Amino acid sequence: MNMRVTVKIGSNVLTQPDGTLDAERLEKLVAQIAALRGRGVEVIVVSSGAVASGRSEIKPHKKLDAVQARQLFSAVGQAKLINRYYELFGRHNLCCGQVLTTKENFRSRRHYLTMLGCISTMLDNGVIPIVNENDTVSVTELMFTDNDELSGLISELTQSEALVILSNVDGVYSGEPGAPGVEVIREICGKQKLEQYISAHKSEFGRGGMLTKTGIAQRVAANGVAVYIANGKRDGILPDLILGEKKPLCTLFVPKPKATSSVKRWVAHSEAFAKGAIVVNEGAKKRLLQKTASILPIGVVRIEGEFEKDDVVKILDERGAQLGVGRVTVGSAKARQALGKKGEKELVHYDYLYLG
Repeated sequence: MNMRVTVKIGSNVLTQPDGTLDAERLEKLVAQIAALRGRGVEVIVVSSGAVASGRSEIKPHKKLDAVQARQLFSAVGQAKLINRYYELFGRHNLCCGQVLTTKENFRSRRHYLTMLGCISTMLDNGVIPIVNENDTVSVTELMFTDNDELSGLISELTQSEALVILSNVDGVYSGEPGAPGVEVIREICGKQKLEQYISAHKSEFGRGGMLTKTGIAQRVAANGVAVYIANGKRDGILPDLILGEKKPLCTLFVPKPKATSSVKRWVAHSEAFAKGAIVVNEGAKKRLLQKTASILPIGVVRIEGEFEKDDVVKILDERGAQLGVGRVTVGSAKARQALGKKGEKELVHYDYLYLG
């Protein structure tokens, strides 16, 4: 079977009630991943658990704030966690390697492709990548929302056929779990509104929650990747999802049939680093939404902020609603000079424009 999947293992799957690492659960998940590899499935693991690993190893000498505690526990715990993965995969005659990243690595196209090259080389040589945010050096404003966001980016970066987000629940429920008539929603298509079903409550040991998971899952599915939210504490969940004829209880976010190009995916990922905005008129907006088109100066009514050539900017309509993001061909000064003129070079070429 020629298939590539990204598996995100959440904090609530790998963490025991006291906040320490659940070594038995980790061992079972490694065995499941080994079973997938035995069937020819390439697996990229995005793993939480570093902070939980560190928490059981060290007792701070003084009170720490949230960032300091995360940095300390992850610095110690990441070493312990990757060693544990290395030992467990070794029992199955498999090798794994560590990939630590930050949100900054998705900012430039060069860094983006460098990371892709690293992961691709590992997979080509039979090494299982274990990806995690580098919490030791990350600061609040440059952090991923959580590893759900990171796993979405990694699945798109590597063009995985599927992303499996393992949590401690069976999927997205149609209401408060346990309430009469509430059940797991088996399939979600498109931009279906889910806020009415989902609590904004965050997980006990992670930074995200189900609302974060569903938002990321919908975005990733829109770019052609099937996304499953499933219970990582159920034995055999990964082989059942990927190899089984009948899918276990879970929520599938149905992928769009046409995947977004690699360049457009990178542009979409860079939205967090947008430095300004291009405001288009109604005519340009209509063209952008109806057909393939670049953004020309004649259709632009305003340039907001300061940016340089090749920066990513937001694309807005005249009411301020965001249409998408794009990489500009000129800086803000030249863009203002060309504003509203005919015959000028495009400000954003279609190949570097992501709408949605």
